[in-house]
Amino acid sequence: MTELSDTVSPSMNSSPSDVVTYDGKQYDMIKEGLATILNPRPSSSTINTEGKKPTTTLQQTVFYNPIQQFNRDLSVLAIQIFGEDLKSIRKARQEKRLQEAKGKAAASKKRKREDLCCSDQLPRLADNEPLEIVNGTLHRHTALETSNSHLIKEESHTHSLQEVETNQSPPGTSLSCSNSKIETTSGAGTPEPLSNHASILQRVNSFPTDGNHETKPMPHNFRVLDALSATGLRALRYAKEIPYVTSVTANDLSASATDSIKLNVQHNELSGQIHTVTGNALAHMYNIDAAAYGAYEAMPDGSRGRYEVIDLDPYGTAAPFLDAAVQALADNGLLCVTCTDSGVFASVGYLEKTYAQYGGLPFKGPQSHEAGLRLILHAIATSAARYGMAIEPLLSLSIDFYARVFVRVRRSAVEAKFLAGKTMLVYNCDHGCGAWSTQFLANNKSEKNKKSEEFYKYIPAQAPTASPNCEHCGLKTHLCGPMWGGHLHNPFFIQRILDALPSLSKETYGTLPRIEGMLSIALEESLLDAAQEEIIKNSNKAQADQEIIGRLDPSRPDRYPFFIIPSVLAKVLHCVAPSDAALRSALISLGYRVRRSHTKPGTIRTDAPWTVIWEVMREWVRQKAPVKDGAIKSGTAGWAIMRKERSRASIIELKEQLQSILEKADDLDEAKVQIEAALFKSGRSLEKSTEAAATAKGSLDKAGGRKTLKVVFDEKVGKDVGSKKMVRYQLNPRPNWGPMTRAKGGS
Repeated sequence: MTELSDTVSPSMNSSPSDVVTYDGKQYDMIKEGLATILNPRPSSSTINTEGKKPTTTLQQTVFYNPIQQFNRDLSVLAIQIFGEDLKSIRKARQEKRLQEAKGKAAASKKRKREDLCCSDQLPRLADNEPLEIVNGTLHRHTALETSNSHLIKEESHTHSLQEVETNQSPPGTSLSCSNSKIETTSGAGTPEPLSNHASILQRVNSFPTDGNHETKPMPHNFRVLDALSATGLRALRYAKEIPYVTSVTANDLSASATDSIKLNVQHNELSGQIHTVTGNALAHMYNIDAAAYGAYEAMPDGSRGRYEVIDLDPYGTAAPFLDAAVQALADNGLLCVTCTDSGVFASVGYLEKTYAQYGGLPFKGPQSHEAGLRLILHAIATSAARYGMAIEPLLSLSIDFYARVFVRVRRSAVEAKFLAGKTMLVYNCDHGCGAWSTQFLANNKSEKNKKSEEFYKYIPAQAPTASPNCEHCGLKTHLCGPMWGGHLHNPFFIQRILDALPSLSKETYGTLPRIEGMLSIALEESLLDAAQEEIIKNSNKAQADQEIIGRLDPSRPDRYPFFIIPSVLAKVLHCVAPSDAALRSALISLGYRVRRSHTKPGTIRTDAPWTVIWEVMREWVRQKAPVKDGAIKSGTAGWAIMRKERSRASIIELKEQLQSILEKADDLDEAKVQIEAALFKSGRSLEKSTEAAATAKGSLDKAGGRKTLKVVFDEKVGKDVGSKKMVRYQLNPRPNWGPMTRAKGGS
């Protein structure tokens, strides 16, 4: 690589407006976080259009979008919290395995000790534990190794002795190991130091032992792949701002992009930590998976193994990279995915393309962006499940014009079996009242055997759960999905990030206020079932003292997806819209939970069924906002919903039945019998419907003896009293903001 010229200052305090010259080219010096990039100055081109003023556009040779600083700030924090958790998980696993190995060794030690100690030709540990050399590899004695072979293999308790020339040792010579040196003992008993074998000592002493010998921790590798790196800004920030990152690989298909990355890496003095690769990201990740099995060349840093973190941030969809990414991840690895094609995953304009890329059909309506997140997660989950892996969404956000998800991938065939029970279809009344119903493909049923051990049965779902027409307005429904039906976030993970925010520098992380606001909504967004709510409540205090982040039950789906918007509901009924606080208070007074959604302002997530939601809206019309006569046309969704008003529904239905009887009756006596039957049936159905509505978690008017659903609109109850003021929803950051144009750099 060409050295930096004298005109490029190595200072990390350069302002974004600085312009430097390198080899005759001008660069903008841009500082973000602790990293600085030298971004080639965009070339301007003038576009002439007929009848319009010529406009000048900027063509980037390497893609850089300052609007996504929020994405990068959040990614650094998420990876840092994840890395701390991964270290704790690995530490706990290692300690557990060592304890198991010690326990089994201790059980067999009493019986085999005499046989092990009788061999003077074997090297020994500090506690006189014998070892043996087999094919140039140092092992515990065969008798002990055989009883614990699977544990010793997992913990890599074998160390190469390729440097040891055993056949050159003189006859009668034996090896002995101590805490300070390795010596040979000749037949005369004179110790001779083996200086050229000093490197073996550290590895021998790192073996787990049965005595009080101190065990050294396994080395912790934390490798990150920035698969589509562009300027390399993400790779630079990960290397500089995450202290325990051991190596970062910055890959890009464009040669001009990798040249820019190399320049930025050298400018930030990170040549030993960031490795630049020019090539296809798919080929690189598939080769990494092959290298993990020893079937391909080592990684750029010389090691063999999968990445702990893979970041996919393409221009457009990340769908083509998901299959390779899940295979190149280490167990419990983190997959960070950005998709900027919201016109595909959050719109029905290209539903055939949505299905081709994400394996499901999109959702039409205000909830389309949350459905888009679920389609992306569904694509990741199905890609992982093919290889016996399961995903756990730690954080899933719809941000500006793109989606960003952070997903932990576990190599667990057992958890992969839960996927069908967390995959759902959605029946959406998109042309009518906007109601929806969900249907999961299977049911993960927990049972216990005779030993009280838990196991699961996987039961196919009964279909269909909804009729072709909406039960509320009678109009046709449309199919969406299949899509991810589990939870979008891990509240324990989000809380860890929020706890870390007060100690961070606002100069380094310029989007901290927005991060705090969006994560605060995401933390409260999930509507968990009673069992999981209790787990979180009981573990909130304990989490501060725990190293490993808690997790939700992987077998349980999200029973309450999506949200409602008061103004959208009011539009169906052609009435004045209730305020958010008024509608929230009505649902709270009936005993239901209410939350916000991070995807859109003015939203309400609730566990109330649609029958209750529309009953509340009918009460709103009756109490607060009467509809003018003729405002609702016959045959519309609002007309059908208002016909079901408690005080009028049975009367209207009875009137229609009587009219039909009179029109069809030829005999007066027969008509009389049918009328009496209709009157009796109407009385029974009125009583039944009234009681059913009242017992749906509503308050009961016991004084009158008759059960009624009491809906109260009190904005004081619905307001978040005492809540902290924060930036919950982002305003447009600047004029003409968005994904920007694709880079036009050379290959």
